[in-house]
Amino acid sequence: MPKSLDLKQKAKMDKTKLINQAFTLPCGVSIPNRILKSALSENMGTSKGNFSPILEKLYTTWGQSHAGILFSGNVMIDKKARGEKYNAIVEDESDLEGLKKWAEVSQQHGTQLWMQINHPGRQAPKSFNKDIVAPSAVKLKVPMGFKTPRALTEEEILMLIERYANTARIAKKAGWAGVQIHGAHGYLVSQFLSPSTNQRKDRWGGSLENRARFVLMIYRAMRNTLGADFPISIKINSADFQRGGFSEEESMEVIDLLSAEGIDLIEVSGGTYEKAAMMGITKQSTLAREAYFSEFILKVRKRTSVPLMLTGGFRSIGAMHQALEQNELDFIGLGRAFCRNPLVAHQLLTGAIDASPVPQIKTGIGFFDKMGVLDTMWHSLQLKRMGNGLSPNLKLSPYKALFHGLKSFL
Repeated sequence: MPKSLDLKQKAKMDKTKLINQAFTLPCGVSIPNRILKSALSENMGTSKGNFSPILEKLYTTWGQSHAGILFSGNVMIDKKARGEKYNAIVEDESDLEGLKKWAEVSQQHGTQLWMQINHPGRQAPKSFNKDIVAPSAVKLKVPMGFKTPRALTEEEILMLIERYANTARIAKKAGWAGVQIHGAHGYLVSQFLSPSTNQRKDRWGGSLENRARFVLMIYRAMRNTLGADFPISIKINSADFQRGGFSEEESMEVIDLLSAEGIDLIEVSGGTYEKAAMMGITKQSTLAREAYFSEFILKVRKRTSVPLMLTGGFRSIGAMHQALEQNELDFIGLGRAFCRNPLVAHQLLTGAIDASPVPQIKTGIGFFDKMGVLDTMWHSLQLKRMGNGLSPNLKLSPYKALFHGLKSFL
């Protein structure tokens, strides 16, 4: 083999070395590598919220990706509160066999399946949710599909905390490898944390200590239920990117509180339905580093020893290697890349590809393009294709995606 090829091969192996390293979480569980599939809301359960054949096909495919962890999309804790019409719902053990099958097909090649546990709060479309609740009666400021929620009572808040823990318990019983609290993107936990959506005057609102009480009590309830050796993660906003919302400084303080509690993994993201920062960043210094929230995670790294996962923007092995080598984070989260190429983790880990580009999907209609909603709709259709045994169609019309996405809210 020519020397030049030897050097190229060595350089490729050097760049994939770090992403292939195993990592042991504080609870003692080992993750086989550093590339994780971040949660993507599949919206592919049955009408009753059960595991379905299309979810089975999708996760059988993703299970072959060799990602360290596959985080499921939104699994709702209450059938009366759905973020999307066909979310999976786990409020009891009625679909335990389906959940066991979900774990089995996902984990047969060595990857781990973790359940992302969620409640939509005010981000529950009015067309298929009758009683919409939130910390306070603050309406979502988007053009259509949502109504003003009613404020939760003290009794309901305590009941919801138990629901989060109960869903986690069922996940463990069904053979899932870990759980994640969805505390980002404007869902219920995020609503409690943000002063713009949490305007309560009781022990659940006001000071950050009060606003963080909900998520801390969820974590404690889960830990008491699951034990010390079962992984618990959280996905949390770096900020809401809205005036008067959850700020970077507050996010770091909440991360400090969760770190002190002993959480196993913190995934950093950002934005809400109203300000979808998770859909893309245009700041040139950030684009150069690829990761959308890289500046924030550098600050977090100085404050906590808890393992960190950063999702949003990573495209190339070079950027992933650099972030790991410089000890900026511990795990690379990929989302939309898995919609376009279900085996992207395996191809990156083996050096078969050097990068996985994810161009933003646009119609040219500023109203939709600025919201970032179209991009989500287009990638969601790719998941449905895979769930039906088809390969992703990278030439799929953005207008078709827009039509299907809007129809799902009706």
